Amino acid sequence: MPKPFAPELSFGRINATLRRFLDSETSGGLVLMAVASLALVVANSPVAPIYFSALQNYLGPLSVQHWVNDALMAVFFLMVGLEIKREMTDGHLSSWSRRLLPGAAAAGGMIAPALIFVALNYHDHEAIHGWAIPSATDIAFALAVLSLLGPRVPASLKVFLAALAILDDLGAVIIIAVFYSKGISVPDLLAATAILVVLIGMNRAKVMQLSPYMAFGVLLWFFTYRSGVHATIAGVLLALTVPIKLTPGTPEAAPEESPLHRLEQALHRPVAFLIVPIFGFANAGVSFAGVTLSSMLEPLSLGVASGLFLGKLIGVFGAAVILVGIGVAKLPPAASWGQMLGVAFLCGIGFTMSLFIDLLAFDDPVLQDRVKLGILFGSAASGIAGYLILRVSSRRGQTCNIRPLSTTSA
Repeated sequence: MPKPFAPELSFGRINATLRRFLDSETSGGLVLMAVASLALVVANSPVAPIYFSALQNYLGPLSVQHWVNDALMAVFFLMVGLEIKREMTDGHLSSWSRRLLPGAAAAGGMIAPALIFVALNYHDHEAIHGWAIPSATDIAFALAVLSLLGPRVPASLKVFLAALAILDDLGAVIIIAVFYSKGISVPDLLAATAILVVLIGMNRAKVMQLSPYMAFGVLLWFFTYRSGVHATIAGVLLALTVPIKLTPGTPEAAPEESPLHRLEQALHRPVAFLIVPIFGFANAGVSFAGVTLSSMLEPLSLGVASGLFLGKLIGVFGAAVILVGIGVAKLPPAASWGQMLGVAFLCGIGFTMSLFIDLLAFDDPVLQDRVKLGILFGSAASGIAGYLILRVSSRRGQTCNIRPLSTTSA
């Protein structure tokens, strides 16, 4: 006899599946892929005028797009800052030996794409402002592609990619603060600095409640926005003041109960499944009307696409080859050179941060769209190439002889 239908069991399975999906580190990337694809469909459909005009509608002092890019993304950068501090303090980047390989790979992966972009656009004084666009790696997208390969990829590669992306984000934050701040207002900057000093003082005074940090964080965002320094930097600065260590003498309290860990855990789902997808939907929409091969070969689009596809490969993989070759670092355990090559390609997926820097570098919608084309094609090519190389190298079961390269090797 067939078993009677039990609604509570069915709903229980659905809830369990949903919970596993929300807790997965790669689910955010899969959602972002879906939302970015939806934005492209909408931008090239009959409802495209509604989509673009809605983003320009004003809600109070800012347009919808500015609320997304300046306010919501400040929360994203708060999450980035929390991850950077946690990894630097007690995570995969807590010692210089752990930072060496991903740090060199991140540096190479930022310098090489920028050089390629500059080589193709040095003659254009306006386009050259976008030099940092192909330097960013989208960790959510990259890990999502890596997750498609399942257990065939060693966990050490995922750790390496995550560590590299964290350092890459740190570099992007510094670039945004130094090179993409406009019209500095000294009084507002001083006010923001004073609030930051208060936050640091709260940290020193062992204030463990999160609410005071959040309240002063809102003020920090407000004055940072008015100062001309991009408002999202306030999120990173706030994160660096949130305590990661518990008050000495707290009985049997786990490190995961620190204010930083609690805030990071609280922000994980909203950032991954709400804020970043909203940003992706608001900024990934680009019309392909009139797009031809010649438009993709324009220096601006080509500089971004080739910077992501070739620059990241050269910078990340080249840095690994040099450090392992001279014997100061080793490849991630159980990883092969073929798998390392695939991961280097995945670093060319620069969606979220690249789009964000695009909006900071250019005010002209035409230039923004050319850059978006380069980001989309460069990221797609990098993702496909990385996936295929990882699939082939993992299928062959390659192992890596983790020894320094010598001048006598063939």
